[in-house]
Amino acid sequence: MTELQVEGTGETVGEAKWSALRELERQRPGLDKAAVRFQVVSEGERGLLGVGFTPARVIATVSPGDAAVERRPVPDDSELAADVRELVERIVDGIGVGAHVDLDEDDETITVSCSGPDLGMLIGRHGQTIDAIQYLANAAMYRGRGEGRKAVVVDAAGYRARRRTSLEALAVRSAERSVASAEPVELEPMTAVERKVVHLRLKEFDGVETTSEGTEPNRFVVITPVA
Repeated sequence: MTELQVEGTGETVGEAKWSALRELERQRPGLDKAAVRFQVVSEGERGLLGVGFTPARVIATVSPGDAAVERRPVPDDSELAADVRELVERIVDGIGVGAHVDLDEDDETITVSCSGPDLGMLIGRHGQTIDAIQYLANAAMYRGRGEGRKAVVVDAAGYRARRRTSLEALAVRSAERSVASAEPVELEPMTAVERKVVHLRLKEFDGVETTSEGTEPNRFVVITPVA
């Protein structure tokens, strides 16, 4: 089996990747999407006054040794988890990221873990894309499900744990600085998920209180010293 390479085009790089991935799957059914490598040839450009555009172009390549699909057990998902899996897989494919989607379900939470060689686009700047996917998954799964609802957490390449550790360390350093200076400390704008991590970490921290101020998407945490 030889190396397979196709070109994809679209209005955006994400659409071009999606197009190339679909063509690879057509030519090689059962393709392991996580093994696909993308090279961005052109990011595309809109025409004058938004009229017309030069399409984005990418080259998608899969090597013979990487093309075999990993034989995974058939998922034994609950009905709710199966719906979550289908939704996240559709979003991941639509973005044009080759990734495996695995689920872990307990009594309260469904955790979706995405793995693959190139997950930067899935995570996004400061986690904005993956947070948006998580919000969408929760909104879709909660609609009309009554008491059978569960929280959905979407993660990629261990991003949630790394970001939580970083935010908790930042929260403690900033609280210590606020106490030492007796002045409020404003943190950088964060998503609602990240602000919650800061609030929870400093809930039991003596000498400070936290509030969220500003408007989305630039809402931020203020750490204020208290007597």
